[in-house]
Amino acid sequence: MRARDLATAFPTVRQETPALAAARLLAGQNLPGLIVVDADGRPLTVLPGTQVLRLAIPSYCQDDPALARVIDEGAADVFLRGVGDRTVAELLPRTHRELPVVDPEATVLEVAAVMAASRSPLVAVAGKRQPMLGAITLDALLDRMLGT
Repeated sequence: MRARDLATAFPTVRQETPALAAARLLAGQNLPGLIVVDADGRPLTVLPGTQVLRLAIPSYCQDDPALARVIDEGAADVFLRGVGDRTVAELLPRTHRELPVVDPEATVLEVAAVMAASRSPLVAVAGKRQPMLGAITLDALLDRMLGT
C-alpha cells in the first residue's frame, strides 16, 4: 500500500485565513490539525490544533497552568473569541520545522517515519510538481498498520 492509497481529501487553509475560521474548521470536523497550503495548493506546513489553542490561551496560563484555576468558567469559555483579526500565519511556529509531507509513492513505513519524526498527527501527500493529493491522519495510519 502506498501513500496515495491511504490519502483522503482533507480541509486546507491559507496563511491569510482568519484564526477563528481555522478553529471552527478544526472543531467542526474533529480534525487533529490543518494543512496550510500556498496559492497553488502545495502544502507549506501542518498546523496542529494545539497551536490554535496557544493563540487563545493567555501566555501566563501557558507558563503556569495552575494560574488557569483563578479564571472562572464563564471567562474561560470566551478566550477563543478573543483572537480577533488574527490569521493562521500568526499561529504558525516561529521556528522552522520539517514539513510533514510524503510522496504519493511512499510506503506505509515511510509515512509512519515522517509522522513520528515531525511529531505531527497528519501528513500531506503531494508530489514534487503537483498540488496536495490529500492527507493521512495518525488514526488512519494506525488503522492500516493494525489491520482494523
